[in-house]
Amino acid sequence: MRVFAKFSQIPAELPTRDGASRVVHLPTTLTSLDDATALAVALRDSLGHLMVIDFGETTLSEEDHQSLRTRVWCDAPLDGPYRCHRPDDHAGPCTVT
Repeated sequence: MRVFAKFSQIPAELPTRDGASRVVHLPTTLTSLDDATALAVALRDSLGHLMVIDFGETTLSEEDHQSLRTRVWCDAPLDGPYRCHRPDDHAGPCTVT
């Protein structure tokens, strides 16, 4: 599985030639969706303070089927700058926690 983290902002010291956002493809040796999801959660928990990473757009895919992606989080907009941190297919209302 691969964990994809989409950059929502590019720091001024790392400009791109065309101004487009960049995607980091992070290959892992994990073979289960649950383990890859747990890794994505751990990465968000440890690196969530970095404003250049948009964890809400994190998707998982099998290495040989990268066009078939599974969203990790709901990421629905909430009041203010907040977005839902619950799993993509959650039941009940959206929340930040």
